[in-house]
Amino acid sequence: MGLQEISALAASKADAQQTIFIDVRTSAEFSNKRPARSLAFAPLTDLAPEDFAMRHGILPDTPLIILCTSGGRARKAAEKFMKAGFSDVQVLQGGIDAWEREGLPLVGANSAPDIGGPISLDRQVRIAAGSLVLLFGLLGYFVTPGFVWGAIFVGAGLVFAGITNTCGMAMLLTRAPWNKTGCTGGVCPISGKPKGSSGGGCK
Repeated sequence: MGLQEISALAASKADAQQTIFIDVRTSAEFSNKRPARSLAFAPLTDLAPEDFAMRHGILPDTPLIILCTSGGRARKAAEKFMKAGFSDVQVLQGGIDAWEREGLPLVGANSAPDIGGPISLDRQVRIAAGSLVLLFGLLGYFVTPGFVWGAIFVGAGLVFAGITNTCGMAMLLTRAPWNKTGCTGGVCPISGKPKGSSGGGCK
């Protein structure tokens, strides 16, 4: 079975006692804005599905809905869970962006639309890539033409990221200090334990 997606509206109606939502963004993004419902936090860079399941007493057939900002990281996390043997895994189509567009409730330090706060990882990648291209372009014009190769390298990296859905710059940025604030310890507790799960990991 291929990777399954679920719309924000459909996900908002999922039974909180049976379905676990897992946010795989950075801790800063999680603290800034997230769906106003029972939610687990497990950043993609530290995600180990078997450890996560053991910690929260989750069974292989427990329904999981995985989300990030727009869907890219959630798909990677979903693939990890599926390879680990989880059979009911869905990705929130369009991520938090889609949830917000539908006007669904949010909580967090900056849960109201258009309020400043930590910049999402997707935007950080665009800012970093654009800054590097601009820098290499200026250096190539004012210092030596050889710096233009730096801009070409960044552009090639973005093309590679688009084709493979793997972005090295994003993986580096997730480890930046400003993306490490908020919840600590890799996984935040879930409020409420789904039916069919075992153990007492969910609080």
